[in-house]
Amino acid sequence: MAAREPEPKRMAAQNRRARFDYFIEDTLEAGLILTGTEVKSLRGGRASINEAYAGLKNGELYLFNAYIPEYGLAGRWLQHETKRPRKLLVHRRELSKLMGAIKQKGITLIPMTVYFNDRGIAKVEVGLATGKKKHDKRESEKERSWQRDKARLMRDKG
Repeated sequence: MAAREPEPKRMAAQNRRARFDYFIEDTLEAGLILTGTEVKSLRGGRASINEAYAGLKNGELYLFNAYIPEYGLAGRWLQHETKRPRKLLVHRRELSKLMGAIKQKGITLIPMTVYFNDRGIAKVEVGLATGKKKHDKRESEKERSWQRDKARLMRDKG
């Protein structure tokens, strides 16, 4: 009997500007507490975490301002609030480490991706980030442009 290969991560939402706007020092995987219609809507892939951030509330970690649209096939009484705070599940050690990092000046928790793992469970990849200044953003744009030009030259020259 052949071993089954693990299914790749199925992206539900991605924050593509996160690496441009922030220096990401460390990433961490966290579970998400969702309702049934939120899971169905996430599987549709129309969620947005571009303005979302993670933070502490009552000593627990929450995801704020993440937009998960209403699930169209559910009845009105089953719908969820689209931008409600959603609790993140992390181990106690990780939580204490994150609490210490958040208390430092300039450190924020930015959700990078929301995906479904190989078991079908919704997960969030959260990054420990510090904001970039304008000149840092210009520098990274210049670097990205140079890498693109270099790849084009190598491809054409052969």
